Amino acid sequence: MHGYQRRRRKRVAEINVVPYIDVMLVLLIIFMATAPVITQGVKVDLPQAEAEMMPEDSDKPLVASIDAEGRYFLDIGENRDEAVDLLALATMVQTQLKTTPKAPVVVKGDANVRYDAVIQLMATLKAAGVPTVGLMTQPEQ
Repeated sequence: MHGYQRRRRKRVAEINVVPYIDVMLVLLIIFMATAPVITQGVKVDLPQAEAEMMPEDSDKPLVASIDAEGRYFLDIGENRDEAVDLLALATMVQTQLKTTPKAPVVVKGDANVRYDAVIQLMATLKAAGVPTVGLMTQPEQ
């Protein structure tokens, strides 16, 4: 009798990629969850040294001001000395930018104002459609 002969299996020289795909998907989910947190912020181009004067041929700038108490003002119209909330300021800026879209927008903040108030104003201006915001400074003496 012929005995039972074992068949030899041919070796497979392939890499099992399923665990690598699992790891890749987990990393993708982690990056997707953390990306919005990383990209938050307001972009501001701060001057390297002395500030430049605005060109005289440019449109009259819109000046959004913050006083030491954190109240907001917009330098347009008749009521320049009346404080406005951020939503009213945003609608006023949007209305003004429809008539003069090239007008520069400048933030004028008191030296003692909280940083949070300036960031809230700049975020509101960005949401209102302002492409760039300048910071007004006092000339060096």
